[in-house]
Amino acid sequence: MAKRSRRARTARRAEERKKQKVRDVFVAQPFEGLAAETELIAMREFVPSATVQLPLADGGEVTLATVLPGAAAAMVRADGKRFVAMQVQTRSGDVSRDIGRSLRWVLAAEEGEVLAAPDTTSPPEEGERLQDLVKTDAELVPELHDDFSWWLPEDQDSTSKEVQLSLERANEAILPTHRIGPAVYWVDTGEKAHIRWVRPEPENDVLKALARLSARGELDLGEDSRYAGSFRAHGLLVPVWDVDREAHAREWAEPVERFGERLEQALASLSAEPLTGEERRARDGILGRQLTLR
Repeated sequence: MAKRSRRARTARRAEERKKQKVRDVFVAQPFEGLAAETELIAMREFVPSATVQLPLADGGEVTLATVLPGAAAAMVRADGKRFVAMQVQTRSGDVSRDIGRSLRWVLAAEEGEVLAAPDTTSPPEEGERLQDLVKTDAELVPELHDDFSWWLPEDQDSTSKEVQLSLERANEAILPTHRIGPAVYWVDTGEKAHIRWVRPEPENDVLKALARLSARGELDLGEDSRYAGSFRAHGLLVPVWDVDREAHAREWAEPVERFGERLEQALASLSAEPLTGEERRARDGILGRQLTLR
């Protein structure tokens, strides 16, 4: 009897785990429906140190950050300021839900509390995604920082040796980065400088438009630039260019604007003008230089 009871409990637990796995469906475009989708992707994937005020649907704000000490999911600073991180070490099938859960946690947390990792294992529930918790029409303009001193309250005179070492390590890992337009970021990797642009349009449309520009010889950003490829991130395409390291980031603002105009024209022409044979071959070449980030 006891053996049957244990077997029954084991079977129930296995069935519960199975149901949970089935419900945790991968969401390819987790920030869809948010006006700030492209900026959120940039903060999640490649911006090193940035913060922005995230307006909540029911009023109030929480500071959204790229990364927190120890890659924590959320924290309440000693001065009561609340932070939620975009860059963490674990994730479920729905990044929006992970961040939404961290957001709900931080709203109820006390000063000094830290959420080490997002909740990625509880069964999904209604009303816990970012789209449910924040103002979906909010346009976000992240503030980029040269270091991580914003981890600490401004009036904190001293820090522990452990915190100081953590800050130093984090600061050493920062790559110089500048925002030169909506979801357009310049980064100096040490050997090369890149421009990364998270595009809001459907991936296939962007690929076709890039192919059209490539066939015309209009895929670069001007002199001393080269189209390097693209990568997928959370359902959107991110074209990347290698650019001259000697030129300051702001010098690329005008070339980026001009390229954006060319790309918009190419996108608008797609419905009336299918890709030519040359453009299809150009698209195949662009696809060959594409990666996927999940």
